[in-house]
Amino acid sequence: MDLRAAASKVLARASGRSEGDLRPELDLVADLGIDSPKQLELLIELEEALNVEISDEDAAALETVGDVLDYAAGVGATA
Repeated sequence: MDLRAAASKVLARASGRSEGDLRPELDLVADLGIDSPKQLELLIELEEALNVEISDEDAAALETVGDVLDYAAGVGATA
């Protein structure tokens, strides 16, 4: 499975939405309702799915679905 697809599955699970409903411009907090506890859960699941440790700086930059998918693609490019 490619890392973008893995990240998409994690986002769908964390947000309670189907993968088909996830669009790059959707904000994790405002549009998907991913609050602080869910953000922590999302980061842990992303780290496991992508087999990386996400720095606090990188985590703070993940604001939209597109940010998360781009991050995953970047991880895949450097693997």
